[in-house]
Amino acid sequence: MQEKALHDDSVSVEYINALIKGIEYAKEMNMNKQRVYDQLSSDYGEQFSQDAAAWAVAHMSDIDWNANALAKAKFYRDDMHMSNNRVYQQLTSDYGERFTKEEADYAMAHIDSAD
Repeated sequence: MQEKALHDDSVSVEYINALIKGIEYAKEMNMNKQRVYDQLSSDYGEQFSQDAAAWAVAHMSDIDWNANALAKAKFYRDDMHMSNNRVYQQLTSDYGERFTKEEADYAMAHIDSAD
């Protein structure tokens, strides 16, 4: 779906650009869906329309959101020296990473796995 969307001539350039930028945020910063949407649509972020941001996130089918949650969890534990409880709170908090409970649960279940 993601690759097809990137090459769909019937989709506006704004939507395609939002998708490209969203993929960058997800891959380079390990953001989750909600944070990607917020960054794309924020007046302090990319300033895409809410519709373009929602379309972009809906078409980001090649992103492994669980892997992003795991990468963030390992960062907080290993680089920020947080306890596992604090890492989980950071992953799920509305003031933190805003991963879903399922994504955070996956991350915590796999946090000790080899890189």
